[in-house]
Amino acid sequence: VLQSSNSLKASYEDWLLTYGLSVSPFHMRWQTALFNRQFYNWGRWKPRFLYLWFNIGMVFGIIAMFGSVILLGKTLMQTLTQMLTEAPKAQNDRMLQVVVSVLPSGLYLRVVPGVNLPVSQLTYFFSAILISGVIHEVGHGVAAIREQVRFNGFGIFIFIVYPGAFVDLFTTHLQLISPVQQLRIFCAGVWHNFVLGVASFMGLFLLPAILFPFYYTGVGALVTEVAEDSPANGPRGLFVGDIVTNLQDCPVYSVEDWNSCLGDISEKSQVGYCISSATLQQLSFPARVYRRLDGTVECCSNNSLTDICFSYSNNLDSHLYACLPARKVVEASKVCRTNMDCQKDFVPSFCVTPSLENQTRLIRVKHPPHIDMLYVGHPMHLQYTVSLSSFVPRQNFLSIDLPVVIETFFKYLISLSGALAVINAVPCFALDGQWILNSFLEATLSSLIVEKQNRELVGFLILLAGSALLAANVALGLWMVTAR
Repeated sequence: VLQSSNSLKASYEDWLLTYGLSVSPFHMRWQTALFNRQFYNWGRWKPRFLYLWFNIGMVFGIIAMFGSVILLGKTLMQTLTQMLTEAPKAQNDRMLQVVVSVLPSGLYLRVVPGVNLPVSQLTYFFSAILISGVIHEVGHGVAAIREQVRFNGFGIFIFIVYPGAFVDLFTTHLQLISPVQQLRIFCAGVWHNFVLGVASFMGLFLLPAILFPFYYTGVGALVTEVAEDSPANGPRGLFVGDIVTNLQDCPVYSVEDWNSCLGDISEKSQVGYCISSATLQQLSFPARVYRRLDGTVECCSNNSLTDICFSYSNNLDSHLYACLPARKVVEASKVCRTNMDCQKDFVPSFCVTPSLENQTRLIRVKHPPHIDMLYVGHPMHLQYTVSLSSFVPRQNFLSIDLPVVIETFFKYLISLSGALAVINAVPCFALDGQWILNSFLEATLSSLIVEKQNRELVGFLILLAGSALLAANVALGLWMVTAR
């Protein structure tokens, strides 16, 4: 039995070696020489252009190395300040996001402790990581071939659940070339990630022009999905295919306008609605007034699904309340802030404002030709549970999801490729920044610090500080996420 087991193990190892596979706990990788000819073709294509290209990349990589340290330092100080303040700012205000945040919808997968990613977004996430990694390593490989470093192969790996790529270079050749040549190779990955991010940004920016023959924009926000538990779901709510044109008196021409309008509505006080004195007396009916736990006033029965308590003031009393049918008040009037906004044609009118709980808003959503939706709740709940697109199909057979797919993928590429560039540029052990720093010190300090051991000591101390800075940012970032 033992001999059979050893034979099976040897056969399995030979099979893995034949196909370039390597399997270990939490890690699997595949390496091949199939693409070597293509890499050599790229590395020998237009030598002058590649020389200029990788020189620009070298300058960018050095600047990115110093810039990443400044960015991480500012982010760390900002995070510490946020932790110490009694009223911390929103997480989106921080300069560097350790976690990519996306709108919550559907099922979630816990990617790292305390960080949830919707299952519907996993394809974008892992595809963008893989493509960013491949472009990064293509940069290293092509730059190495241009500098006459032997290229052994290209591979892809999976660490736990995260995909990535790598290139196998002949180490002896790397050590024999000059520090400047090494810099071109080591900076090429960061440079290519930056270029990929810029190209993705340009693709996102030009997407309306690219899709113009099939989709038009600027007419509103097209509803592509409404979550089942969304307050906008219902017979008088929003439906897939509706085009939202207004939120209150805020016009909506795109998804950005939708988010901006909801943000303004959330930050500002509730708007009121003009109603004449005669209509107010006709619609209102006696109701008991009482205060909620948060100090706001309620004057409608708890059983009412159509009536809302409104507050208003006249010349004698500034705290009057009336229970009114919400739709009749909202649809037949314009928005206002004070009674002065409602004075027209000498008709006595009042500005009645919904008396709702703190952070709760009454929002009128226009999506013609359907009847306006009246939403009562926190504006962010509406934002998180309704998915929209700025692209409206010119023909019914065109998919309403295709522009969203392209747009989302571009956003993931920008975010993850940019993050890969920033993180790899940090002078930290085991990252590109380590080799960029060492080559940079060799190229600049060899005349000032003659002893190589002393230069290596300087590099070691800088790497130690950079590693500690990166680790502190990641640790505090994860702690902030899990603490929330």
